[in-house]
Amino acid sequence: MNKLISIDDAVNMIHDGMTIMVGGFLGCKNPFRIVDAIVEKGVKDITLIANDTAFPDIGIGKLIVNKQVKKLIASHIGTNKETGNQMNAGELEVELVPQGTLAERIRAAGAGLGGILTPTGLGTVVAEGKTIIEVDGKEYLLEKPLKADVALIVGAKVDKKGNIRYRKATRNFNPLMAAAADLVIVEADEIVEVGEIDPDDVMTPGLFVDYVVGGNK
Repeated sequence: MNKLISIDDAVNMIHDGMTIMVGGFLGCKNPFRIVDAIVEKGVKDITLIANDTAFPDIGIGKLIVNKQVKKLIASHIGTNKETGNQMNAGELEVELVPQGTLAERIRAAGAGLGGILTPTGLGTVVAEGKTIIEVDGKEYLLEKPLKADVALIVGAKVDKKGNIRYRKATRNFNPLMAAAADLVIVEADEIVEVGEIDPDDVMTPGLFVDYVVGGNK
């Protein structure tokens, strides 16, 4: 199977109303080219799962500014004032999730688990409406898995089979999201031949990747 596709082909797989995970941490490696193409296409009513909404003029922050997101599930929104403005105006539904819990809920989906148990959020608004389970005399919140229709991730070096090597902090949420979506598209900084990435350097195996976009070579 040829996994190399154009950005136009990738965006044609993304439709109104989808749940989309996007890797990155603030401005640290969203798949910028794919996101810009989604903005240009005008895909709307997105449920967006991401660590944050970056900045108004960077990465997925543009989706917020353009009002293409219906619901956001993220760990913080403080760096993009437009997110808070839309939330306070009732234009955007926001579910704030503690960062570690967000990562674990995504991991749970990829691992096929029914959820995770965590003490984080007990006694706060985070616990409202959630099941509390006692284990060995200690209470935990049951946090359910987070899965998406599409995961948009990014890799520093990606081979033609979809094996990925990330660069330093750009790894962040990308490996978790690659396992937690029905369709996974990776935007590559550089595309290389199969075998050019040492097996010890493969951080996300190509098994998890459906399509590869981009590359500077």
